[in-house]
Amino acid sequence: MDQTLQPTGLPLPNSIGGLIKTLLPQGFAKLVLPVAASTITTDTQGLVAGEVLLETMTGGVPAYRAHPEKNGKFPVVLVIQEIFGIHEHIKDVCRRLAKQGYFAIAVDHYYRQGDVTQMTDNQEIFSKVVNHVPDSQVMSDLDCAVVFAAASGHADTQKIAVTGFCWGGRITWTYCVHNPKVKAGVAWYGRLVAASKAPLQPAYPVELAGNLRVPVLGLYGAEDAGIPVAHVEQMREALKTAGNSVSQIVLYDGAPHAFYADYRPSYRQAAADDGFSRMLAWFKLYGAA
Repeated sequence: MDQTLQPTGLPLPNSIGGLIKTLLPQGFAKLVLPVAASTITTDTQGLVAGEVLLETMTGGVPAYRAHPEKNGKFPVVLVIQEIFGIHEHIKDVCRRLAKQGYFAIAVDHYYRQGDVTQMTDNQEIFSKVVNHVPDSQVMSDLDCAVVFAAASGHADTQKIAVTGFCWGGRITWTYCVHNPKVKAGVAWYGRLVAASKAPLQPAYPVELAGNLRVPVLGLYGAEDAGIPVAHVEQMREALKTAGNSVSQIVLYDGAPHAFYADYRPSYRQAAADDGFSRMLAWFKLYGAA
């Protein structure tokens, strides 16, 4: 069942005559079109799924959430977007997790800065939007998503997990340092070492390893041109130096960046399926299921 809801006391600014105009981007980002034949589409049967509006310190921010339609409170998974924003793939990941019994929610972290799904150049995405999104804003948005989930009456916020892809992979590591109440995190090919220092993104995972108290599973591709194996080994060493024997990194031979992105040529089904299974097992192992 597809529903568009709002939290109590927060009006949807674009509701006219009872009709809701969506704030989230629709479909896939222009830069990734045409999508591959391997694209997975998860239905909403047995789910409550759709757009919601979060109340934040700077106003309303849209998000996509999905959870089982049956009564109960479900473990929470914060799903963090790729650089392409909340397009159809991220919404589908939320539905996949909801089918596994989770309350999955993905916040549009770029909402204040711009809609990257309409851009057709990677450099434009970074120069106009991504480089202007403060980590502090993202941390606050994720905190608000937890509050929203708790207020919905459908979430067990004693069991919080977080997972993210690409840009969201780095944020996964970061949020697990920010919020030690998270039970488990799974980072999919998130950058570990800064290519250059950016004032709004002051620290990267390799620098945060000493402050990490949440068990994080990193899923990386050995053929990732943007995240070399040397960076993966640097992160492993940082975890070891910090005495962190719980967090782990899995390196998939032959897998490039974005190997979970079934809508792109980079998709590698074996690695993607294995990673998803490992993610669910990781959540269960550390009490987030």
